[in-house]
Amino acid sequence: MPDVTVRDVLAMPVIRGAEPTVLAGEDELDRRVRWVHATELADIAPLLRDGDLVLTTGIALPDNERGLTSFAESLGEVGAAGLMVELGRRWRHQLPPVLVEACGRISLPLVQLARVSRFASITQAVGERVVDEQLAELRDAERVHETFTALSLAEADPTEILTAVQRLAGAAVVLESEQHQVLDYLAGPGDVAGFLDDWQARSSRVELPGRTVWDEQQGWLLTRLGPRERGWGRLVLQAPAPPSQRQIALVERGAAALALHRLHDRDRDNVVRRTHHELLLALQSDPTAEDVVRRCELAGFPTARRGYVGLTIRPRPAMDGTGASSRRSSGGEVLAAVVHAAHESRTPALISEMDHDVRVLLAVAPNASEAATVDRLATDLARRHQVVVAAGRAAASLQAADRTLRESRQVADAVRPGTADRSVHRLEDVHLRGLLALFGDDDRLRLFVARELDPLRRHDEQHGTTLLDALRALVQHPASKSDAAASLHLSRPAFYARLAKIESLLGARLDDPDIRVSLHAALIADELVAGS
Repeated sequence: MPDVTVRDVLAMPVIRGAEPTVLAGEDELDRRVRWVHATELADIAPLLRDGDLVLTTGIALPDNERGLTSFAESLGEVGAAGLMVELGRRWRHQLPPVLVEACGRISLPLVQLARVSRFASITQAVGERVVDEQLAELRDAERVHETFTALSLAEADPTEILTAVQRLAGAAVVLESEQHQVLDYLAGPGDVAGFLDDWQARSSRVELPGRTVWDEQQGWLLTRLGPRERGWGRLVLQAPAPPSQRQIALVERGAAALALHRLHDRDRDNVVRRTHHELLLALQSDPTAEDVVRRCELAGFPTARRGYVGLTIRPRPAMDGTGASSRRSSGGEVLAAVVHAAHESRTPALISEMDHDVRVLLAVAPNASEAATVDRLATDLARRHQVVVAAGRAAASLQAADRTLRESRQVADAVRPGTADRSVHRLEDVHLRGLLALFGDDDRLRLFVARELDPLRRHDEQHGTTLLDALRALVQHPASKSDAAASLHLSRPAFYARLAKIESLLGARLDDPDIRVSLHAALIADELVAGS
């Protein structure tokens, strides 16, 4: 709730009935009124507090100009909210000009009451209003306290904390990094576009010498996140007018909740990683949305005049000298290596771990080769980890980012296990496997695989045979049945017997090119479905 001001007091019926006239200090009518004191003492100042409003008839005030000036100055020195003087007892028609002049010189609100009023009624009405406002402020402070206490106990994430700050403040709120990049924001009731324009440059000009500061030029209330020597960002609340104590307390409680969340999650890059994760999800679902483009800009990711390449980077088991698989790199280790590689190549990138893969969207400069940029990153990454790097086709605009990201995932799914002959896999490298990977979990593909292979699978399960392995060896060695038999450690007669059994179960000849292609496609699709 707002403070009770001199202006508020003048608008109250009990004062309006006294026909008030402001004679001095009109520019200070927004001073806070803490209480009202009716007095006739000329030396009342030492008994007053900052924000007290003085009500008097002037009957005991000094008779000389110097005394009246000293009286006004003494009220100004203690920070009185204002002086109200009733006409009729000491001065009948107007207040002394010297008193008006003295109050004007020190910007002390001086109000003349033309009609006789009951001071007790005025004191009671204003006092009750002040108490009501204080109680409302206490109730509101309790609500803020309960809200952030609940968020802290629930280990709320930054989005939930920002939502609480925005809801309680009714204004836009921004979470920015130490480099003044917008990590997240929530709009207020008005248009947030102008509020966010050129954010990084404007924010870098706003100093924060203490914990919290109000910048009048920008209309921002800012508080630091973390201690001064180890600050990791700032929380900014839209505040065009000087902020109240409630707003200051609210933004500081929000900052404290964010700091507590950071203690729960020690990863210093967590907020940035979360931002990248959300942006990649948004770009895959609706890359043309205006809000998505704006969020990319605020995160420092270029949105124009760039080529965009989607990557899917999948950890795979490293191989020791004997060909046996050793420890598999974790997604977190690969993600950190990708971040390092992108930083070294000076290529802006959105990077996040999704479904055990690391997903990347590179923004390649106009004068740079997309293929060369991806190859350099993959080469740098291969020096640290065993991974499959799959790239989609370059997109000419951010609005096509969903296509290149989707293609990279399809290429990664289509790469044959154990393939290590290239650092980067692209659509043109995966051929039929790539086409089948496009269908994903399509039921029609599953039905096709079942029609082609189920007779062999049932026979293997019932009789303990390996007809599917024999068929796989045949299609993998199309030029030599001897090589196919050797790959299974079988003699040629034994291998031929299995091929004959396959033809009998399928009711088709394996020498038929169409049949062999169909069976080969079914085997690849079955392998892709099993590995998904």
